[in-house]
Amino acid sequence: MLKITILCVGSIKESFYKAALNEYAKRLTPYCKLEIVEVADERLSENAPEAEKAIVLKKEAERILKKTDDKGALIALAIDGTRYSSEGFASLLEDYAVKGVSHIQFLIGSSVGLDEELIKRSDKRVSFSDMTFPHQLMRVILTEQIYRAFKINNGEPYHK
Repeated sequence: MLKITILCVGSIKESFYKAALNEYAKRLTPYCKLEIVEVADERLSENAPEAEKAIVLKKEAERILKKTDDKGALIALAIDGTRYSSEGFASLLEDYAVKGVSHIQFLIGSSVGLDEELIKRSDKRVSFSDMTFPHQLMRVILTEQIYRAFKINNGEPYHK
């Protein structure tokens, strides 16, 4: 069974995000083994200079890298990544499975983003929009799209 890991910076405190994630995790049970791995975020002062942001991103990237599986595919969520329709995203996941990839890891950064070196190490960059979303909400959006992708790939209806 395909394993999907969402590696993310920071924890979710809001119960409504937790409830949504739990619901999609439950729905994904027949299709994959979903794991959400959180790493600690760094404190950043208000109006921090770019140098301070770079240090924060580097520290967060080090924590993420310790949790990655070198044999798995690494997909960074980044504004400058490739955009997919839901069907295209489903094809992306299917292509990995066809190629024998048994572990797909999605990276979601903190409110500051992801370290550029971590993005460069990724096999792919995926963008969901030019808009900026709270990183907690992005977990829910990603998890929903993963679920939708499995429904599409299995030819099953998905109620909108």
